[in-house]
Amino acid sequence: MSAGFNHQAGSDIPKCHVAMKQGLLAALAVALLSACADVSMPAYRQPDAPIKTAWSQDAKVSAADTIAPDWWKEFQDPYLDSLVNKAIAGNFDVKILAARIQVANAEVGEVRAGALPSLSAGAGASFEKSTGQKFNKQFNLGTQVNWDIDVWGKVERGVQAQTANYRASEADWRAGYLALVSSVSTTYFQILQLDEQIDQQQRALDKNRQILSIYDAMYKNGLLPNTRVLQQRAEINRLTNDLLELKRGRNLAGNALATLLGVPAGEFKVPPGHLRDKVSPPAVPAGLPAELLKRRPDVVAAEFRVLQAYDLVGQAKLAQLPSISLTGRGGSSSFALTDLLKSFTFGLLPSINIPLFDPSVKARVKTSEAEGRVAEEQYRKTVVTAFEEVENALVNLDSHKKQRTELQQQVDHLKVVASQVEAQLKEGLVSQLEVFETERSLLSAQLALLANHQQILSDTVTLYKALGGGWPAVDVSNASK
Repeated sequence: MSAGFNHQAGSDIPKCHVAMKQGLLAALAVALLSACADVSMPAYRQPDAPIKTAWSQDAKVSAADTIAPDWWKEFQDPYLDSLVNKAIAGNFDVKILAARIQVANAEVGEVRAGALPSLSAGAGASFEKSTGQKFNKQFNLGTQVNWDIDVWGKVERGVQAQTANYRASEADWRAGYLALVSSVSTTYFQILQLDEQIDQQQRALDKNRQILSIYDAMYKNGLLPNTRVLQQRAEINRLTNDLLELKRGRNLAGNALATLLGVPAGEFKVPPGHLRDKVSPPAVPAGLPAELLKRRPDVVAAEFRVLQAYDLVGQAKLAQLPSISLTGRGGSSSFALTDLLKSFTFGLLPSINIPLFDPSVKARVKTSEAEGRVAEEQYRKTVVTAFEEVENALVNLDSHKKQRTELQQQVDHLKVVASQVEAQLKEGLVSQLEVFETERSLLSAQLALLANHQQILSDTVTLYKALGGGWPAVDVSNASK
Protein backbone atom coordinates (compact mmCIF):
# COMPACT_ATOMS: atom_id res chain seq x y z
CA MET A 1 0.00 0.00 0.00
CA SER A 2 1.39 3.41 -0.86
CA ALA A 3 0.28 7.04 -0.72
CA GLY A 4 1.96 9.93 -2.51
CA PHE A 5 1.63 12.97 -4.71
CA ASN A 6 3.62 14.84 -7.30
CA HIS A 7 3.99 18.63 -7.00
CA GLN A 8 5.09 20.60 -10.07
CA ALA A 9 7.16 23.74 -9.98
CA GLY A 10 5.04 26.93 -9.74
CA SER A 11 2.48 25.51 -7.25
CA ASP A 12 1.86 26.88 -3.78
CA ILE A 13 4.81 25.57 -1.71
CA PRO A 14 3.19 26.01 1.77
CA LYS A 15 0.17 24.03 0.59
CA CYS A 16 2.56 21.32 -0.55
CA HIS A 17 4.08 21.11 2.94
CA VAL A 18 0.66 20.95 4.60
CA ALA A 19 -0.51 18.27 2.23
CA MET A 20 2.66 16.28 2.73
CA LYS A 21 2.35 16.49 6.51
CA GLN A 22 -1.28 15.44 6.40
CA GLY A 23 -0.43 12.55 4.13
CA LEU A 24 2.34 11.37 6.42
CA LEU A 25 0.16 11.63 9.52
CA ALA A 26 -2.61 9.70 7.80
CA ALA A 27 -0.17 7.05 6.69
CA LEU A 28 1.27 6.78 10.18
CA ALA A 29 -2.20 6.41 11.65
CA VAL A 30 -2.96 3.59 9.24
CA ALA A 31 0.38 2.01 10.06
CA LEU A 32 -0.20 2.14 13.81
CA LEU A 33 -3.67 0.69 13.44
CA SER A 34 -2.45 -2.12 11.20
CA ALA A 35 0.80 -2.92 13.03
CA CYS A 36 -0.32 -5.50 15.55
CA ALA A 37 2.90 -7.55 15.39
CA ASP A 38 4.83 -8.28 18.58
CA VAL A 39 8.00 -6.19 18.47
CA SER A 40 8.77 -6.16 22.19
CA MET A 41 12.30 -7.14 23.25
CA PRO A 42 13.45 -7.91 26.80
CA ALA A 43 16.59 -6.21 28.03
CA TYR A 44 19.76 -8.05 27.09
CA ARG A 45 21.35 -10.13 29.81
CA GLN A 46 24.27 -12.51 29.85
CA PRO A 47 23.17 -16.08 29.03
CA ASP A 48 23.08 -18.39 32.00
CA ALA A 49 25.95 -20.87 31.97
CA PRO A 50 27.63 -23.32 34.35
CA ILE A 51 29.58 -21.47 37.04
CA LYS A 52 32.49 -22.26 39.33
CA THR A 53 33.51 -20.56 42.55
CA ALA A 54 36.89 -22.26 42.99
CA TRP A 55 39.31 -24.59 41.25
CA SER A 56 39.48 -28.20 42.37
CA GLN A 57 43.28 -28.18 42.57
CA ASP A 58 44.90 -26.75 45.66
CA ALA A 59 46.86 -24.22 43.64
CA LYS A 60 47.97 -20.80 44.76
CA VAL A 61 45.61 -18.98 42.46
CA SER A 62 44.09 -15.76 43.72
CA ALA A 63 42.64 -12.49 42.53
CA ALA A 64 45.23 -10.41 44.35
CA ASP A 65 47.49 -10.24 41.33
CA THR A 66 46.67 -10.12 37.65
CA ILE A 67 48.42 -11.73 34.74
CA ALA A 68 50.82 -9.31 33.07
CA PRO A 69 49.94 -8.50 29.43
CA ASP A 70 53.47 -9.51 28.42
CA TRP A 71 53.37 -12.64 30.57
CA TRP A 72 55.94 -14.51 28.44
CA LYS A 73 58.63 -12.24 29.90
CA GLU A 74 58.11 -14.04 33.20
CA PHE A 75 60.28 -16.85 31.76
CA GLN A 76 63.19 -14.35 31.71
CA ASP A 77 64.55 -15.36 28.33
CA PRO A 78 65.33 -12.38 26.05
CA TYR A 79 65.52 -14.66 23.00
CA LEU A 80 61.96 -15.86 23.66
CA ASP A 81 60.88 -12.22 23.91
CA SER A 82 62.40 -11.54 20.49
CA LEU A 83 60.66 -14.58 19.00
CA VAL A 84 57.28 -13.42 20.31
CA ASN A 85 57.80 -9.92 18.90
CA LYS A 86 58.77 -11.37 15.52
CA ALA A 87 55.74 -13.67 15.51
CA ILE A 88 53.33 -10.88 16.39
CA ALA A 89 54.69 -8.84 13.49
CA GLY A 90 54.87 -11.64 10.92
CA ASN A 91 52.34 -14.36 11.70
CA PHE A 92 49.74 -14.68 8.95
CA ASP A 93 46.94 -16.10 11.13
CA VAL A 94 47.06 -12.99 13.30
CA LYS A 95 47.17 -10.78 10.20
CA ILE A 96 44.07 -12.53 8.85
CA LEU A 97 42.25 -11.93 12.14
CA ALA A 98 43.32 -8.27 12.06
CA ALA A 99 41.99 -7.95 8.51
CA ARG A 100 38.68 -9.43 9.65
CA ILE A 101 38.45 -6.69 12.26
CA GLN A 102 38.77 -4.14 9.47
CA VAL A 103 36.05 -5.92 7.50
CA ALA A 104 33.71 -5.91 10.51
CA ASN A 105 34.45 -2.23 11.12
CA ALA A 106 33.65 -1.37 7.51
CA GLU A 107 30.41 -3.36 7.76
CA VAL A 108 29.33 -1.18 10.68
CA GLY A 109 29.61 1.87 8.43
CA GLU A 110 27.83 0.03 5.63
CA VAL A 111 24.85 -0.77 7.86
CA ARG A 112 24.79 2.77 9.31
CA ALA A 113 24.64 4.18 5.76
CA GLY A 114 21.23 2.53 5.40
CA ALA A 115 19.69 5.39 7.42
CA LEU A 116 21.14 8.10 5.17
CA PRO A 117 19.53 9.50 2.02
CA SER A 118 20.95 8.58 -1.36
CA LEU A 119 21.38 10.96 -4.29
CA SER A 120 21.71 10.00 -7.93
CA ALA A 121 22.00 12.11 -11.04
CA GLY A 122 21.82 11.34 -14.72
CA ALA A 123 21.84 12.96 -18.13
CA GLY A 124 20.79 11.70 -21.52
CA ALA A 125 19.91 12.55 -25.06
CA SER A 126 17.69 11.00 -27.73
CA PHE A 127 17.89 11.39 -31.49
CA GLU A 128 15.11 10.28 -33.85
CA LYS A 129 14.56 10.48 -37.59
CA SER A 130 11.52 9.09 -39.39
CA THR A 131 10.85 9.01 -43.14
CA GLY A 132 9.26 12.26 -44.24
CA GLN A 133 9.80 13.81 -40.80
CA LYS A 134 12.34 16.25 -39.47
CA PHE A 135 15.31 15.09 -37.43
CA ASN A 136 14.31 15.26 -33.72
CA LYS A 137 16.63 15.53 -30.77
CA GLN A 138 15.94 15.91 -27.07
CA PHE A 139 18.21 16.42 -24.06
CA ASN A 140 17.41 15.35 -20.46
CA LEU A 141 18.94 16.12 -17.08
CA GLY A 142 17.60 14.65 -13.86
CA THR A 143 18.34 13.99 -10.18
CA GLN A 144 16.68 11.80 -7.58
CA VAL A 145 16.91 11.65 -3.79
CA ASN A 146 15.72 8.56 -1.90
CA TRP A 147 15.44 8.39 1.86
CA ASP A 148 14.10 5.45 3.82
CA ILE A 149 13.31 7.03 7.18
CA ASP A 150 14.38 4.86 10.12
CA VAL A 151 11.23 5.57 12.13
CA TRP A 152 11.34 2.42 14.27
CA GLY A 153 15.10 2.10 14.68
CA LYS A 154 15.60 -0.90 12.40
CA VAL A 155 18.84 0.49 11.03
CA GLU A 156 20.09 1.34 14.50
CA ARG A 157 19.40 -2.25 15.57
CA GLY A 158 21.44 -3.41 12.60
CA VAL A 159 24.26 -1.06 13.60
CA GLN A 160 24.23 -2.47 17.13
CA ALA A 161 24.30 -6.02 15.79
CA GLN A 162 27.20 -5.29 13.48
CA THR A 163 29.04 -3.43 16.24
CA ALA A 164 28.71 -6.53 18.42
CA ASN A 165 30.19 -8.54 15.55
CA TYR A 166 33.04 -6.02 15.36
CA ARG A 167 33.72 -6.47 19.08
CA ALA A 168 33.62 -10.24 18.64
CA SER A 169 36.18 -9.93 15.83
CA GLU A 170 38.43 -7.94 18.15
CA ALA A 171 38.13 -10.71 20.74
CA ASP A 172 38.90 -13.31 18.06
CA TRP A 173 42.11 -11.41 17.30
CA ARG A 174 43.02 -11.42 20.98
CA ALA A 175 42.38 -15.16 21.16
CA GLY A 176 44.55 -15.70 18.08
CA TYR A 177 47.27 -13.48 19.54
CA LEU A 178 47.18 -15.50 22.77
CA ALA A 179 47.28 -18.81 20.91
CA LEU A 180 50.20 -17.58 18.81
CA VAL A 181 52.31 -16.53 21.81
CA SER A 182 51.54 -19.85 23.51
CA SER A 183 52.52 -21.86 20.43
CA VAL A 184 55.74 -19.90 19.94
CA SER A 185 56.70 -20.41 23.58
CA THR A 186 55.98 -24.14 23.74
CA THR A 187 57.66 -24.80 20.37
CA TYR A 188 60.75 -22.87 21.48
CA PHE A 189 60.88 -24.87 24.72
CA GLN A 190 60.60 -28.09 22.72
CA ILE A 191 63.52 -27.07 20.50
CA LEU A 192 65.74 -26.33 23.51
CA GLN A 193 64.73 -29.63 25.09
CA LEU A 194 65.70 -31.48 21.91
CA ASP A 195 69.02 -29.62 21.80
CA GLU A 196 69.83 -30.80 25.30
CA GLN A 197 68.71 -34.34 24.49
CA ILE A 198 70.89 -34.34 21.38
CA ASP A 199 73.92 -33.26 23.44
CA GLN A 200 73.36 -36.00 25.99
CA GLN A 201 72.78 -38.58 23.29
CA GLN A 202 75.91 -37.47 21.42
CA ARG A 203 78.03 -37.79 24.58
CA ALA A 204 76.69 -41.29 25.20
CA LEU A 205 77.41 -42.24 21.59
CA ASP A 206 80.99 -40.89 21.73
CA LYS A 207 81.68 -42.82 24.90
CA ASN A 208 80.36 -46.05 23.43
CA ARG A 209 82.51 -45.59 20.32
CA GLN A 210 85.55 -45.29 22.53
CA ILE A 211 84.56 -48.51 24.23
CA LEU A 212 84.13 -50.16 20.82
CA SER A 213 87.65 -49.22 19.80
CA ILE A 214 88.96 -50.81 23.02
CA TYR A 215 86.91 -53.96 22.38
CA ASP A 216 88.20 -54.20 18.80
CA ALA A 217 91.77 -54.09 20.06
CA MET A 218 91.05 -56.70 22.74
CA TYR A 219 89.33 -58.94 20.20
CA LYS A 220 92.31 -58.76 17.83
CA ASN A 221 94.59 -59.81 20.70
CA GLY A 222 92.28 -62.71 21.59
CA LEU A 223 91.27 -61.18 24.92
CA LEU A 224 87.57 -60.75 24.09
CA PRO A 225 85.04 -62.86 22.17
CA ASN A 226 83.48 -61.52 18.99
CA THR A 227 79.99 -61.54 20.56
CA ARG A 228 81.00 -58.78 22.95
CA VAL A 229 82.16 -56.64 20.03
CA LEU A 230 78.89 -57.26 18.18
CA GLN A 231 76.91 -56.32 21.28
CA GLN A 232 78.77 -53.05 21.46
CA ARG A 233 78.19 -52.35 17.77
CA ALA A 234 74.47 -53.01 18.27
CA GLU A 235 74.44 -50.56 21.18
CA ILE A 236 76.03 -47.93 18.93
CA ASN A 237 73.41 -48.62 16.25
CA ARG A 238 70.65 -48.02 18.82
CA LEU A 239 72.17 -44.79 20.10
CA THR A 240 72.77 -43.53 16.55
CA ASN A 241 69.18 -44.27 15.55
CA ASP A 242 67.88 -42.39 18.62
CA LEU A 243 70.16 -39.47 17.82
CA LEU A 244 68.88 -39.29 14.24
CA GLU A 245 65.30 -39.30 15.51
CA LEU A 246 66.06 -36.45 17.91
CA LYS A 247 67.62 -34.39 15.12
CA ARG A 248 64.62 -35.06 12.90
CA GLY A 249 62.30 -33.84 15.65
CA ARG A 250 64.44 -30.74 16.12
CA ASN A 251 64.23 -29.86 12.43
CA LEU A 252 60.48 -30.33 12.35
CA ALA A 253 60.01 -28.17 15.45
CA GLY A 254 62.21 -25.51 13.82
CA ASN A 255 60.04 -25.58 10.70
CA ALA A 256 56.92 -25.20 12.82
CA LEU A 257 58.42 -22.22 14.63
CA ALA A 258 59.42 -20.61 11.33
CA THR A 259 55.83 -20.85 10.10
CA LEU A 260 54.58 -19.26 13.33
CA LEU A 261 56.99 -16.39 12.73
CA GLY A 262 55.79 -15.96 9.15
CA VAL A 263 59.10 -17.14 7.70
CA PRO A 264 59.47 -19.92 5.09
CA ALA A 265 60.39 -23.22 6.74
CA GLY A 266 64.10 -23.91 6.63
CA GLU A 267 65.11 -20.25 6.47
CA PHE A 268 65.09 -19.65 10.21
CA LYS A 269 67.18 -21.49 12.80
CA VAL A 270 67.12 -21.20 16.56
CA PRO A 271 70.68 -21.20 17.97
CA PRO A 272 71.42 -24.38 19.97
CA GLY A 273 70.86 -24.04 23.70
CA HIS A 274 70.10 -25.91 26.88
CA LEU A 275 66.56 -25.61 28.18
CA ARG A 276 67.40 -25.82 31.88
CA ASP A 277 70.13 -23.22 31.54
CA LYS A 278 68.00 -20.67 29.68
CA VAL A 279 64.42 -20.97 30.96
CA SER A 280 63.03 -21.32 34.48
CA PRO A 281 59.36 -21.83 35.36
CA PRO A 282 57.73 -18.68 36.79
CA ALA A 283 55.15 -18.55 39.56
CA VAL A 284 51.62 -19.76 38.84
CA PRO A 285 49.54 -16.93 37.32
CA ALA A 286 46.49 -15.58 39.09
CA GLY A 287 42.84 -15.81 38.15
CA LEU A 288 39.54 -17.02 39.59
CA PRO A 289 36.66 -18.73 37.75
CA ALA A 290 34.44 -15.63 37.92
CA GLU A 291 37.16 -13.49 36.33
CA LEU A 292 37.79 -16.09 33.64
CA LEU A 293 34.47 -15.44 31.89
CA LYS A 294 35.24 -11.75 31.43
CA ARG A 295 38.93 -12.11 30.56
CA ARG A 296 39.23 -15.02 28.15
CA PRO A 297 38.99 -13.68 24.59
CA ASP A 298 37.11 -16.69 23.22
CA VAL A 299 34.45 -16.42 25.95
CA VAL A 300 34.12 -12.67 25.32
CA ALA A 301 33.81 -13.29 21.56
CA ALA A 302 31.14 -15.94 22.12
CA GLU A 303 29.06 -13.58 24.26
CA PHE A 304 29.37 -10.73 21.78
CA ARG A 305 27.93 -13.10 19.17
CA VAL A 306 25.02 -13.78 21.53
CA LEU A 307 24.52 -10.01 21.72
CA GLN A 308 24.70 -9.78 17.93
CA ALA A 309 22.03 -12.46 17.60
CA TYR A 310 19.87 -10.62 20.16
CA ASP A 311 20.05 -7.40 18.13
CA LEU A 312 19.29 -9.24 14.90
CA VAL A 313 16.13 -10.65 16.50
CA GLY A 314 15.10 -7.10 17.41
CA GLN A 315 15.80 -5.92 13.88
CA ALA A 316 13.77 -8.80 12.40
CA LYS A 317 10.82 -7.93 14.64
CA LEU A 318 10.95 -4.26 13.67
CA ALA A 319 10.84 -5.31 10.01
CA GLN A 320 7.18 -6.24 10.63
CA LEU A 321 6.32 -2.55 11.04
CA PRO A 322 5.52 -0.20 8.15
CA SER A 323 8.37 1.56 6.41
CA ILE A 324 8.29 5.17 5.28
CA SER A 325 10.33 6.61 2.45
CA LEU A 326 10.67 9.94 0.69
CA THR A 327 11.58 10.26 -2.97
CA GLY A 328 12.40 13.60 -4.54
CA ARG A 329 12.84 14.02 -8.26
CA GLY A 330 14.06 17.00 -10.21
CA GLY A 331 15.02 17.49 -13.83
CA SER A 332 14.86 19.35 -17.04
CA SER A 333 14.13 18.47 -20.63
CA SER A 334 14.71 20.49 -23.78
CA PHE A 335 14.94 20.07 -27.54
CA ALA A 336 17.99 22.33 -27.57
CA LEU A 337 21.03 21.83 -25.40
CA THR A 338 21.28 25.61 -24.79
CA ASP A 339 17.72 25.65 -23.37
CA LEU A 340 18.25 22.67 -21.04
CA LEU A 341 18.60 24.70 -17.82
CA LYS A 342 15.88 27.26 -18.54
CA SER A 343 13.10 25.17 -16.97
CA PHE A 344 13.16 22.79 -14.06
CA THR A 345 10.61 20.29 -12.80
CA PHE A 346 10.48 19.12 -9.16
CA GLY A 347 8.49 16.29 -7.64
CA LEU A 348 8.19 14.87 -4.10
CA LEU A 349 6.73 11.46 -3.38
CA PRO A 350 6.38 10.33 0.24
CA SER A 351 5.23 6.73 0.55
CA ILE A 352 4.52 4.13 3.20
CA ASN A 353 4.78 0.38 2.83
CA ILE A 354 2.71 -1.68 5.25
CA PRO A 355 3.64 -5.40 5.34
CA LEU A 356 0.10 -6.64 5.87
CA PHE A 357 0.98 -10.15 4.74
CA ASP A 358 4.60 -11.09 4.12
CA PRO A 359 5.46 -14.65 5.25
CA SER A 360 9.18 -14.05 4.79
CA VAL A 361 9.18 -11.31 7.45
CA LYS A 362 7.73 -13.56 10.14
CA ALA A 363 9.96 -16.42 8.99
CA ARG A 364 12.99 -14.15 9.43
CA VAL A 365 11.96 -13.53 13.05
CA LYS A 366 11.80 -17.25 13.76
CA THR A 367 15.13 -17.84 12.02
CA SER A 368 16.79 -15.06 14.01
CA GLU A 369 15.44 -16.44 17.27
CA ALA A 370 16.72 -19.91 16.40
CA GLU A 371 20.15 -18.50 15.51
CA GLY A 372 20.14 -16.72 18.85
CA ARG A 373 19.61 -20.01 20.66
CA VAL A 374 22.53 -21.50 18.71
CA ALA A 375 24.76 -18.59 19.78
CA GLU A 376 23.75 -19.08 23.41
CA GLU A 377 24.56 -22.78 23.34
CA GLN A 378 27.91 -22.04 21.70
CA TYR A 379 28.61 -19.55 24.48
CA ARG A 380 27.83 -22.15 27.14
CA LYS A 381 30.06 -24.68 25.38
CA THR A 382 32.90 -22.14 25.29
CA VAL A 383 32.51 -21.48 29.02
CA VAL A 384 32.56 -25.18 29.89
CA THR A 385 35.58 -25.74 27.64
CA ALA A 386 37.37 -22.83 29.33
CA PHE A 387 36.84 -24.37 32.76
CA GLU A 388 38.13 -27.72 31.49
CA GLU A 389 41.27 -26.15 30.01
CA VAL A 390 42.12 -24.39 33.27
CA GLU A 391 41.44 -27.49 35.36
CA ASN A 392 43.57 -29.62 33.02
CA ALA A 393 46.41 -27.10 33.15
CA LEU A 394 46.31 -27.05 36.95
CA VAL A 395 46.19 -30.86 37.15
CA ASN A 396 49.10 -31.23 34.73
CA LEU A 397 51.18 -28.57 36.44
CA ASP A 398 50.60 -30.04 39.90
CA SER A 399 51.30 -33.61 38.75
CA HIS A 400 54.43 -32.72 36.80
CA LYS A 401 55.86 -30.75 39.72
CA LYS A 402 55.35 -33.76 41.98
CA GLN A 403 56.90 -36.02 39.34
CA ARG A 404 59.91 -33.72 39.16
CA THR A 405 60.77 -34.57 42.77
CA GLU A 406 60.62 -38.30 42.05
CA LEU A 407 62.57 -38.01 38.81
CA GLN A 408 65.29 -35.93 40.44
CA GLN A 409 65.70 -38.53 43.19
CA GLN A 410 65.80 -41.28 40.56
CA VAL A 411 68.60 -39.48 38.68
CA ASP A 412 70.55 -38.92 41.90
CA HIS A 413 70.29 -42.61 42.84
CA LEU A 414 71.30 -43.80 39.40
CA LYS A 415 74.32 -41.48 39.38
CA VAL A 416 75.54 -43.16 42.56
CA VAL A 417 74.92 -46.59 41.04
CA ALA A 418 76.73 -45.65 37.81
CA SER A 419 79.72 -44.38 39.77
CA GLN A 420 79.93 -47.56 41.85
CA VAL A 421 79.48 -49.87 38.87
CA GLU A 422 82.25 -48.01 37.02
CA ALA A 423 84.56 -48.58 39.97
CA GLN A 424 83.57 -52.25 40.15
CA LEU A 425 84.33 -52.64 36.45
CA LYS A 426 87.89 -51.47 36.99
CA GLU A 427 88.28 -54.10 39.70
CA GLY A 428 86.81 -56.78 37.43
CA LEU A 429 83.80 -57.38 39.66
CA VAL A 430 81.17 -56.61 36.98
CA SER A 431 80.95 -56.93 33.22
CA GLN A 432 80.86 -54.11 30.72
CA LEU A 433 77.28 -55.14 29.89
CA GLU A 434 76.20 -54.19 33.40
CA VAL A 435 77.87 -50.83 32.90
CA PHE A 436 75.89 -50.37 29.68
CA GLU A 437 72.62 -51.13 31.39
CA THR A 438 73.42 -48.76 34.25
CA GLU A 439 74.38 -45.95 31.88
CA ARG A 440 71.31 -46.59 29.76
CA SER A 441 69.06 -46.35 32.82
CA LEU A 442 70.79 -43.14 33.92
CA LEU A 443 70.47 -41.57 30.46
CA SER A 444 66.81 -42.52 30.30
CA ALA A 445 66.16 -40.98 33.73
CA GLN A 446 68.03 -37.80 32.79
CA LEU A 447 66.01 -37.45 29.60
CA ALA A 448 62.79 -38.00 31.55
CA LEU A 449 63.81 -35.26 34.00
CA LEU A 450 64.56 -32.94 31.09
CA ALA A 451 61.20 -33.73 29.48
CA ASN A 452 59.52 -33.04 32.81
CA HIS A 453 61.14 -29.60 32.92
CA GLN A 454 59.79 -28.85 29.45
CA GLN A 455 56.34 -30.12 30.47
CA ILE A 456 56.25 -27.80 33.48
CA LEU A 457 57.15 -24.85 31.27
CA SER A 458 54.49 -25.81 28.72
CA ASP A 459 51.91 -26.36 31.47
CA THR A 460 52.61 -22.87 32.77
CA VAL A 461 52.16 -21.41 29.28
CA THR A 462 48.91 -23.34 28.89
CA LEU A 463 47.68 -22.02 32.23
CA TYR A 464 48.49 -18.44 31.24
CA LYS A 465 46.55 -18.99 28.03
CA ALA A 466 43.62 -20.72 29.75
CA LEU A 467 43.26 -17.90 32.28
CA GLY A 468 43.03 -15.21 29.60
CA GLY A 469 46.68 -14.29 29.15
CA GLY A 470 46.63 -10.83 30.69
CA TRP A 471 43.76 -9.37 28.68
CA PRO A 472 41.55 -7.00 30.73
CA ALA A 473 38.01 -7.93 31.73
CA VAL A 474 35.30 -6.98 29.23
CA ASP A 475 31.64 -6.20 29.97
CA VAL A 476 29.55 -7.24 26.98
CA SER A 477 26.86 -4.67 26.17
CA ASN A 478 25.61 -2.53 23.30
CA ALA A 479 27.72 0.57 22.79
CA SER A 480 28.33 2.99 19.96
CA LYS A 481 31.75 2.74 18.36
